[in-house]
Amino acid sequence: MPIRILVCDDESHITRTIELQLRKAGFEVELAADGRAALQAAQQQPPDLLISDCQMPRMNGLELCREMRNDYRFADTPIILLTAKAYELPTGTLQRELRISAVVSKPFSPRDLLKLVKVLTGAEEMAPQ
Repeated sequence: MPIRILVCDDESHITRTIELQLRKAGFEVELAADGRAALQAAQQQPPDLLISDCQMPRMNGLELCREMRNDYRFADTPIILLTAKAYELPTGTLQRELRISAVVSKPFSPRDLLKLVKVLTGAEEMAPQ
């Protein structure tokens, strides 16, 4: 069964870029344009990893992470938070309180993000890019 990644960002060019990179590497990818849609998708079919933007309409990335961490099904789901404002976020606090696995600043390298996803999902041995 393929590893399922939920990608949540309101910027479609970002989600498409991430989706292409992950699918090419053999991951199953589901996209959401805001936090509420991502939470609904996760509740219907739990992801193996969440990649979420921090600033989004309807429910931002931090609210999404809090909601997911309050649900036992997602207690150990790795989360990568994307942000254009990483310098303003208390990353240490986020990692402790919400168990954010990584905070990645935009713009980012899709290849580096893929490497991080592979490490966090234990998929380092998947087929080459």
